[in-house]
Amino acid sequence: MRIIDVGRPSGRVERMLRTTRRVLDQALRLEAAVYHLHDPELIPAGLHLKRLGKTVIFDAHEDVPLQLLGKPYLNAPSRRVLSRCFSAYERYACRQFDGIIAATPFIRDKFLRINPHTVDVNNYPLASEFDAGAPWDAKLAQVCYVGSVSAMRGIRELVRACSLLRSEARLAIAGQFSEAALEHEVSGYPAWPTVRRLGHQDRAGVGAVMAASMAGLVTLHPEPNYLDALPVKMFEYMAAGIPVIASDIPLWRGIVDSHRCGVCVDPLNPGAIAEAIDLFVMHPELAREMGENGRRAIVEKFNWPVESVKLLDFYAHV
Repeated sequence: MRIIDVGRPSGRVERMLRTTRRVLDQALRLEAAVYHLHDPELIPAGLHLKRLGKTVIFDAHEDVPLQLLGKPYLNAPSRRVLSRCFSAYERYACRQFDGIIAATPFIRDKFLRINPHTVDVNNYPLASEFDAGAPWDAKLAQVCYVGSVSAMRGIRELVRACSLLRSEARLAIAGQFSEAALEHEVSGYPAWPTVRRLGHQDRAGVGAVMAASMAGLVTLHPEPNYLDALPVKMFEYMAAGIPVIASDIPLWRGIVDSHRCGVCVDPLNPGAIAEAIDLFVMHPELAREMGENGRRAIVEKFNWPVESVKLLDFYAHV
């Protein structure tokens, strides 16, 4: 794999404008057989490549029109107008591409109405990457949150829940705060001194945090863009053999309940989150059983080898 760096953008506007141009310039120099685009702001580059007769695939990681409706830096009228405009542009552009790869079945179904050459390739983990055999009697009285730390991902409620715990559980956070102001705010909460702030971790570090924990948290707020998303961290917790404490979003509840691999809670209710944490820390046998159920679901169904076959078949078709 050869990585060609076009430079770090200085801000959101430069990323959408100048960086797209730099990516296109490099793409034209490469004369590749296939161009596979992963970012919505690269759609104009993809259209330019199509006009030159190139084979172009767009990889849709999220429902961008829905995502725009939840952007906190835009006011409500602007969000609606931008969402509608991007939706129309997306339909126009993606009809012209040679194929669409979607990150979830929901996004796949949306794009199938636009382009029949669409497949979902879910970002499920490699079971072998995570140690599900960590002895339970060696685990800490700890639950973990892994990933980007933001308000919409529930950090305020997680730390407030730590003030309501009846057990000796501690929260381990492996990830970077999205905003310095939010980190400053949360660090002033009464329970913050009990939180293990681990910062960014490499893959080995992520695995170690999960192996030492009795449950993993994925309590994202019920924003439009999350309602039909499949959070990678939920499946990584399952692969690590620990139960999940997830937002009570219908799609997620269907997975958690059907495989008996955790509990779903109201992500806006710190008390409900605290009860779920106490449940697993105070009842390790239940945590172990649900963790094993989740690991089994990964091995049998939610794993990357199954998805890789779909990806290779898609490329063979293209």
